[in-house]
Amino acid sequence: MLESTMKKIIEASYLTADSAAYYRTILRYFYHQHERMRDFIAPEELLEYMRTIPSFSDYQEDLLHQQLAQLVKWNNLIARQDMTNAKTIEEYKKKRFRYQCTPYTVEIERMLVQLEKIGDTFQGSLERSQFERLLQALTTLQKELEQNLNKPSEEYMRIWEDAFRYFQSIRTSTADYIAYINSEQTDQRMQTEAFLVYKNQFTTYLRDFIVSLQKTSLQIQQLLTELSSAHMHGFFKKLIDHRLTVPRLEDVSSSADDWLTEYQEYWSSLRQWFLGSPVHQSELDTLQWQTNEMIRRMTRYVQRIGERQQHFRSRKKDYLHLAKWFTNCRNLEESHKLSSVVFGSMSIQHLQMEEGTTENLHVDTWEEAPVELTIKPRTVHYREKTKPGSFNSNYKRKKAQLEQYLQEREQERKLIETYINQGMIKLSSLPTVEPFIRKVLLSWIGKSMATKNRTVKTDYGLLVQVKLDKNQTITLKAEDGDLIMPDATFVFEEQR
Repeated sequence: MLESTMKKIIEASYLTADSAAYYRTILRYFYHQHERMRDFIAPEELLEYMRTIPSFSDYQEDLLHQQLAQLVKWNNLIARQDMTNAKTIEEYKKKRFRYQCTPYTVEIERMLVQLEKIGDTFQGSLERSQFERLLQALTTLQKELEQNLNKPSEEYMRIWEDAFRYFQSIRTSTADYIAYINSEQTDQRMQTEAFLVYKNQFTTYLRDFIVSLQKTSLQIQQLLTELSSAHMHGFFKKLIDHRLTVPRLEDVSSSADDWLTEYQEYWSSLRQWFLGSPVHQSELDTLQWQTNEMIRRMTRYVQRIGERQQHFRSRKKDYLHLAKWFTNCRNLEESHKLSSVVFGSMSIQHLQMEEGTTENLHVDTWEEAPVELTIKPRTVHYREKTKPGSFNSNYKRKKAQLEQYLQEREQERKLIETYINQGMIKLSSLPTVEPFIRKVLLSWIGKSMATKNRTVKTDYGLLVQVKLDKNQTITLKAEDGDLIMPDATFVFEEQR
């Protein structure tokens, strides 16, 4: 095995040769004919094809024979002498040949065709159906083991190939899609305002994948835990029996042990991908973490874009509200006091904080470390001329909407407080809850993932620490359905 990986691949020499354009065109023609089940090609047919290409319109027969001979030396072609069409002694002496491409060449060309389709960017996808199909294949495999493997060996080979075809699709498609999301080109596009159009589509796609993954992954892990290599030994014997039924000229007696080792290693890799090992985390856990990290990264980018847009919004409403405060002042002294609170004293240094010191929306200003800034002088001589305009006051309508909003929030707060028991909410202890309560609790869990101490400040002014118990799975019952998820405890902290 080690010797085969250390030797040169002479069959790939045609890809970097000086006349690579000729060699690649010739072998691509052989590959297409092989796919059409035409194995042996005559030089005359190949010469006619080459001359139909504008770049090779003056292609000579002598050059063709030289290049075919070179491809035979590189083990890309097999030459077979054809005596059936020799009509004269001269033709017989010329040793007319027909050519067939080797298996190595077919696989190299097949790989090149796939590479040409891929291009320079990663593709891939997060297909939910592949996990479901893999689960079905493993369930079928387990049922066959329980029935003592009474079917023909060909049926078990089909089950094996189905399972690993789905597994291979999961590995390649998920890895390629994550590489696509993490690529520099995609990362730059996410930081533009045009990404806001696709934000919901991306997050919904990732969220649906995670939900489907959580539904099937636990069942797959349970099956793989039960199906160890020792339990699969009889199944492997059936696969080896099927391979022995295929006629081979070489001796295959020594290959049975190699095949058994091969199947055991394949099965071990499948189990490690989902279950992990004592020294390595499972690839399934890594996939879930990376998918969640992609959602968090998109959320951060959307937040930053929103902050940039907020920076340039009009402050007209703020100034009107501030002017109303000054209008309601009873005298000049009260106005001065209000001014000192709103604008501060004009004779002291002002404190300023640099923007973007943290991405956490729930951190208070005084919790951040101070930043020293160099204050630059600003001129006040230039004033842009403006013309005052009139506007319609919607004070009563806005006040009514505000009161209605505050009443709804107060009702929501009281509803949440009914589920608080001794300063905490434990999901496993909850009865059937309203859909709104489930949505609020899940939002708290999502926000806590972005903080180190898993503490969030809710919209109702409460500090909540979220504790997830991933080892215990519970069913959160709601009026519109049930949700299977890890148990969680929400501890309400006292504000100082």
